[in-house]
Amino acid sequence: MVSAGDFRNGLTLEIDNVVYQVIEFQHVKPGKGAAFVRTKLKDIKNGGVVEKTFRPTEKYPQAHIERNDMQYLYSDGDLFHFMNTETFDQIAMTPDQVGDSLKFVKENEMVKMLSHQGQVFAIEPPLFVELEITDTEPGFKGDTAQGATKPATVETGALVYVPLFVNQGEKIQIDTRTGEYMKRV
Repeated sequence: MVSAGDFRNGLTLEIDNVVYQVIEFQHVKPGKGAAFVRTKLKDIKNGGVVEKTFRPTEKYPQAHIERNDMQYLYSDGDLFHFMNTETFDQIAMTPDQVGDSLKFVKENEMVKMLSHQGQVFAIEPPLFVELEITDTEPGFKGDTAQGATKPATVETGALVYVPLFVNQGEKIQIDTRTGEYMKRV
């Protein structure tokens, strides 16, 4: 059991049979009245964000989230297939379950499956990936005074904005959390 006074960012709690992750929290001590904790909570199943306030003495059970390494095998159009590299068990997921989490992930790369009580609710790609640019327009020197960007398509089909000096066929590093270009490889 975790008291509201001990909330931290990233903590997962079970409140009213719903699993929430603490996104933001703030301890508030008004001049008049009792202190309270103001929070923003994300429902891990559907992604909705709610704001709630708690008394610092309220206690809630901590939800145990399992993170398993899985290998992304392939997509056959209808399903995305993953394999546990230790037990060789395979899991198939629908595009609705996967969402945008695989837009920077190539086949045979490792991802983390997040599950609660055996039910997978999210896929975490690696923090940084190296992908080859398959299509972009050539950049011209002297076009701008500041660091300008241009759209580029990478080998997974995702669109990334890259600096003008990056050309087709080059490998780049991308931050999968923001989808931003980091550097050439």
